[in-house]
Amino acid sequence: MSHTQHQKKKLIARVSRLKGQLEAVERALEAERPCGDILQLLASIRGALNGLTGEVLDDHLHEHVLHAADEKARAEAVEEISEVLRTYIR
Repeated sequence: MSHTQHQKKKLIARVSRLKGQLEAVERALEAERPCGDILQLLASIRGALNGLTGEVLDDHLHEHVLHAADEKARAEAVEEISEVLRTYIR
């Protein structure tokens, strides 16, 4: 995915924050924190992951669909997005 190279630092920073959030869940479980606290941490992770997914999807749409080199490349990019969305929605 060459288009991810343009925002590589930003995307990696988001992944690092997600790792930190997952570690916070692990610490909360180890400390036997209340379920409500753990659910709040998990909701935050889900939001952060959805944000990262949206960012990469948006970049993909612009790079490989909107600015596709030709119709074949555009069709392949759309099919790729369709497969990902089918998996994501499950």
